[in-house]
Amino acid sequence: MSQIVWIARHANRLDFVNPEWFNTAERRYDPPLSSDGFLQAQELAERLKGERISHIFASPFLRTVQTANQVAEILDLPLKLEWGLCEWLNPEWMTEMPETLPPEVLAQEFPRIDLSYHSRVMPKYPEYDPVCVQRAGDTARQLADEFSGEILLVGHGASVIGATMGLAVEAEEMELSAGLCCLYKLVRQGETWDIELKGDRSHLQEIEAEIRFF
Repeated sequence: MSQIVWIARHANRLDFVNPEWFNTAERRYDPPLSSDGFLQAQELAERLKGERISHIFASPFLRTVQTANQVAEILDLPLKLEWGLCEWLNPEWMTEMPETLPPEVLAQEFPRIDLSYHSRVMPKYPEYDPVCVQRAGDTARQLADEFSGEILLVGHGASVIGATMGLAVEAEEMELSAGLCCLYKLVRQGETWDIELKGDRSHLQEIEAEIRFF
């Protein structure tokens, strides 16, 4: 059985551009995209325009929803919110479980969100590195097994790497990176997954000089 899974990180976030945003934000761990982030998301969507993706899954954080929605628009597909792809719930980054907008509220702005879909994996705060990697890997395997055809997973730095490692055994021996709006392409032949794209950012006009996770 052949299958393709695309895995992408969200585009640039507002608090990377304006760190002061965090101090007055209502949901300080859920920043939106920056203006250049929207351009990156559009470039990602253009890159995937000709692919045969049939399902799009995104972390429920605003920046991932905004990034995935650009792809959903250009491919004319619904958008499924999956907590298993969420940010690493690292207690060194966050003092509590991050607050995100309810799906019903997000769907008012992003009507492509499929409210009938329910997350297959639910993380718990606090979450430490091995748990995050395992959680994202479990999510990727479950979604690939449950949904046929090409699928796209839009997550965060840690969950992109975890999802890749969860599918491809060879990834455990690689040095993986996940820059903003990067793209992985994994192809399944039987029970084996091969990595055909590894953190690719050739679709972006501008990339960050240093990869940041938080």
